[in-house]
Amino acid sequence: MSEILIWSIYCCLLLLTEEQLFFSKCYTVYGIEPILRSLKEILLLNNTELQKQGLLLFTEILKRQPVEIKLFANNALFRDAINVLLEAVHSPVLEVAGEGMKAVAAILRRDHVNLPPIEYGELQKLVEGVLKRCSDLSLAPFNRRFMGQLRGRHQNKAISQQGQFLQSALESFRNACRLAVECQNDPVAQENAFTAPNSEKKDTLKSFSEFLMRMCDSLCIPIVMKYSERAVRPALMEIFISTLSILFSIMPHICKNFSIKLATCCFIRLNLELKAKFCTGQSNPALNQACSSFLHSMCLSLHSSLEKMADSSQEDQEISELLQKSLPQLNFSVLESLSLLSETTDSCSLDETLRNHQYSLLLLFYIAFSQEDRFVPEVELFSAIRSFLLSVQDQGDCPPPYVFKAVLYLLASSQDKNETLDLASLSAIRRILDVIADLSLVYVHHPLMLKFFLRYPELMKRFGHCILQLWFSCEDYSQIESEEAVISDPAVFLQSFHNLNSLLCMLKGNPSALLMLLDLICFSTSEVVHKVLITLKTFLKLNEDIHVCDLLRNQFLQILQKLLVENSSSTLPVNQNLLLSLNLLFLVQLRYIKERELDSTDFRLLHLVSNLCGKCSPADHEILQPSLNFLYWSLQQTTPSSQQRVVAMLFSNTALLELLEKVIHCTWIAASSSEPTFSSSGEALLCSAWLLTASLLTQQHAYSAEVHHIICLDIDKFFSALAFRREKPLLFFVSILQFLRAFFRQNLCSSFVKFVVQQRKEQSTEDASLYPLALDHVLSLAIHLQNLLVQRDLLLSQSVTGCLEVLLAYLQSKNQSIACHIASQPWNKFLLITLLDGGENSFLQPEILRLVAIFIRYQKTTFFFQTEISRILENAANSKLTDLSDVTVSTLRSFLLQVQSGTCQMDSSQTASVQILLESLPSTSQTHSTHQGMVCLGGVAVCLSHIRD
Repeated sequence: MSEILIWSIYCCLLLLTEEQLFFSKCYTVYGIEPILRSLKEILLLNNTELQKQGLLLFTEILKRQPVEIKLFANNALFRDAINVLLEAVHSPVLEVAGEGMKAVAAILRRDHVNLPPIEYGELQKLVEGVLKRCSDLSLAPFNRRFMGQLRGRHQNKAISQQGQFLQSALESFRNACRLAVECQNDPVAQENAFTAPNSEKKDTLKSFSEFLMRMCDSLCIPIVMKYSERAVRPALMEIFISTLSILFSIMPHICKNFSIKLATCCFIRLNLELKAKFCTGQSNPALNQACSSFLHSMCLSLHSSLEKMADSSQEDQEISELLQKSLPQLNFSVLESLSLLSETTDSCSLDETLRNHQYSLLLLFYIAFSQEDRFVPEVELFSAIRSFLLSVQDQGDCPPPYVFKAVLYLLASSQDKNETLDLASLSAIRRILDVIADLSLVYVHHPLMLKFFLRYPELMKRFGHCILQLWFSCEDYSQIESEEAVISDPAVFLQSFHNLNSLLCMLKGNPSALLMLLDLICFSTSEVVHKVLITLKTFLKLNEDIHVCDLLRNQFLQILQKLLVENSSSTLPVNQNLLLSLNLLFLVQLRYIKERELDSTDFRLLHLVSNLCGKCSPADHEILQPSLNFLYWSLQQTTPSSQQRVVAMLFSNTALLELLEKVIHCTWIAASSSEPTFSSSGEALLCSAWLLTASLLTQQHAYSAEVHHIICLDIDKFFSALAFRREKPLLFFVSILQFLRAFFRQNLCSSFVKFVVQQRKEQSTEDASLYPLALDHVLSLAIHLQNLLVQRDLLLSQSVTGCLEVLLAYLQSKNQSIACHIASQPWNKFLLITLLDGGENSFLQPEILRLVAIFIRYQKTTFFFQTEISRILENAANSKLTDLSDVTVSTLRSFLLQVQSGTCQMDSSQTASVQILLESLPSTSQTHSTHQGMVCLGGVAVCLSHIRD
């Protein structure tokens, strides 16, 4: 009875008076506790009307409670109220749950929760319960066939009830968001000081704010959008949109990500459609204001995140004022908006309101397109912007930079689906850009923007350099991997660097843009130059078009010459841009497959590079590696007339020759090291140094060039370096063998290189005949060559075979018995068996044919290799000779001629077989005997014909 009496008194008070003072005195007498107890009992009853009235009374108490009097004296009472409301919200009767939602909205008021500490955890439980109750609603499926019939009316009623319920729930969520914003200005609410010290504070304003953002993302937005598929209620959408606007203020530091997510989910489109549908004229002013405020907040947030070039605070203020004036009046459909954008005014006057509306529309479209929401038809948009440009041109108007940035981006984004811009439009763009002057104000870092400028020669000629400079200033090249990554898997590399891939595609079809990049090397900052060089280097590695090199060579080499001159002082180390330039210089030369006559530019660069090498120390790997590659190319890839001039220039540079000697002497350190302490770049440099020295040795002898410095090599250290070690790269041995091969061809006697022989206590007759070699040198070399052969590497096998051939020729001239001993060792037969792979034509491998020919030329008896000769003839007779490669045919012909020369004992059938094979061998193409080009192996330039010949 007491509870009924209390309810009666309160009902009477609510019915008889609205005086707040009288209401407060009555509340003071009875308190809130009996009301909460009564509500609990009522919610247990099976009386829907009583439950609704009880919740209605509680809602009114919450709404009318004066701010100066606390309704909840302690946290326990507040938690009781939360539990009661959660029970009401989860009532299976929608009307009761709806009244509970209204009570929840009323309790989420700052003065109701102003208790120390604030029960943020309870608030989270309440808000989550409200939203989950909405997600549990079984929304009636929309079926147009029943619209207008009885079932349609029932369906409409159900949708309407659900919409009202959802609206009350959104009101509760909005109040929770407002509460979080209000608490931000209250230090007590932020600190929540009564939580346990030194404990993890989960019950904080920050955690509550993060919770609200999560609830909006996971529940609020999906629920509203699902309901909107069936019906759109302006009042509901006003609460929803205004709630989103409040969320921009809850956690400013994640405002950018929040804005991006909403924009990518088409919320700009949604708000414009709501305004166009429900807010024309004076309709639904609250919804219009909510949508306008939301668009204003989101556009400012996204514009700030897109702006990277400079401080844009002043610009943001201008945009804010523009949108505040225009957005409430922009209640147009998409087609109406495009029509407005195309609208022109009397040429004698400028309609400021129209221009502001056009500017605001362009900003909205720009923000939407930047987040991939292309809700405006691109063909119609392109046409509308073109009309806008012509209107601006006729008026002599100049839009603000932030507006014209939107214009350029929208044109660039929709250009591929439209025709080329006419000259009048391009003239308007040029005039406005000339007025703005600072292109960073209108630049958007996107491949489409760069492509737009590079597409039009009228814009490229005037603004191309500046746009490219801005592009590289914004690009981050810190994560680009080494050049080996580009070559090993170009597809994966380019997929990882989308912008770089886009730029490379643009350069491939735009020679003028390539030349502009070269100009940037001269006039840009060091950082931009570095990025340009990396871009050109990647471009040359991925594109083998020789015509591109022809286009670049003259101007490009002049620019590299300038960089070399700037860094040609005696102070080292040299900066990274020069290192990239030298690598780029070699890459350009590497693209020339055929021999080329060098011009004056080549020789000037050759002079600068060789002088720069002379100023380096052997430790300057990064600069010496590309430089020696370039010098090696200049010797190997040129015509004889140019080659003679190159040899004379290099041999006149004493500092270069001294540097080469110092680098070569590092070989003894590398060879004696049992651990891989010598860096890979150091080993690559050794390879280049030996290859260049071998080439210089050969060319000096051929052209009788004057030598100003002799390279001296310790003979014992040299032959020790040839011992095979697994930790050394095979190219390391290839390069040394190339040098030894060239030296043997000159009988180890040259005015450029000499072996230094240590004084021996006793000298045998054999040692005297082999001078400067000793017998132990010859025997160790033979063993080293055999060990290297069994590594079964093609390039190494060619070097070893060639070196073995000249060694035996040298021994034949010095001491025939030693040559015969080396050629007739039983180990040689075992070596051949090891090299045979068991294939059908194993004996026809070029390396096998060449080795057998070498051995039988210098052997004492032909019987030693008679079995191998017979197998080779048998294999050749059973093979289809026309299917053999040119290299195999050429080597087989040399072998047959060697056999036919009389050094081998053959029966009549074998003699006939040799003659038949010689007559049957197809002719080889001329390309085999001519220049074979250059390759780059592990950063080392290698001329294949130099190794193979």
